[in-house]
Amino acid sequence: MSDTNPDRLRLARSEGVGPVTYRKLLARFGSAAAAVEALPQIARAAGRAKPPTIPTADAIAREIEAVTKFGAQFVFADTPAYPPLLAELPDAPPVLMVIGNAALLTARAIALVGSRNASANGQRLAGQIAADLAVHNIVVISGLARGIDAAAHRGALTRGTTIACVAGGLDVPYPEENAALQAEIAGAGAVISEVPLGTTPLARHFPRRNRLIAGLTLGTLVVEAALKSGSLITARIALEANREVFAIPGSPLDPRGRGGNALIRAGEARLVESAQDIIDDLPLIPRLRLPSSPTPNLATLAPLDHAAATASLLALLSPEPTPVDDLIRRCQFSAAEVATVLLDLELAGRIETLPGNRVALLTPP
Repeated sequence: MSDTNPDRLRLARSEGVGPVTYRKLLARFGSAAAAVEALPQIARAAGRAKPPTIPTADAIAREIEAVTKFGAQFVFADTPAYPPLLAELPDAPPVLMVIGNAALLTARAIALVGSRNASANGQRLAGQIAADLAVHNIVVISGLARGIDAAAHRGALTRGTTIACVAGGLDVPYPEENAALQAEIAGAGAVISEVPLGTTPLARHFPRRNRLIAGLTLGTLVVEAALKSGSLITARIALEANREVFAIPGSPLDPRGRGGNALIRAGEARLVESAQDIIDDLPLIPRLRLPSSPTPNLATLAPLDHAAATASLLALLSPEPTPVDDLIRRCQFSAAEVATVLLDLELAGRIETLPGNRVALLTPP
């Protein structure tokens, strides 16, 4: 069964369907339309009393109309327009909304991130490095926050182009002081989001935004960052995705330099003093994808004793994260059967999937 974009959007907007679950459902049912149709039955079979909230076809049509009227467009996973680097992430968003030049999503890019409360020197250096990268046709990507992010965007716009990844809806500038900058980026580059129009950015949205920044780029430069900061989260995501991480060394007397210094000290980041240091490294950055294992179509598997498999896996689970490989070894069911049951339990809100292919039992509220 072939999918339409409304089918994909409807599945992505359904309650309990995150990026990882979205991919699992497509593998199991073969299409977004079939997956949406099966969601209520999956939830009932896994013991959920209340069916998941699924947007109506009319609601999806209204969202598509609103995005088009706003001047933006959708970019769906598994389509030629979707950025290939982002697609490598296991939790790549199934749909992006873009205002501006969507073709930039597939261009060679470097992320610049750093402190919101940045020093004057840090902002000046971020702007200079961004401008120098832009001269070499490298797209600069950042998160449109105040401080280093804004300086990087402005620097890139003086000599080339830039992409802003935002945590809220495309129509909700945040912070408000950067509304004019966001409009300028939309005109000369691109602004992207994975959440619907009208979404006010909350704390939980920013790690997802950081994932976009790291996932779209060949490498991430940390200009200034404290030891506990969103910039280091972005750097960590980049490292986990086998992307390059760069850092500008900071003064040991300034807390804003300790995050970058820690990355350099641990051998996790290359020391950078200018854009040329990054440019010199770009030819050396490997862009080889690991061969992916084919995903089985779970719809073609032999019938499963669902009740027995569910009971067996629930007995092995606890609130402590458990590797899925351990579950497979400790039960009498195949890997594909375990994946089927875990997907059902996740959609029913009884377990959560965690990084590192682990799952944990959710305790009732």
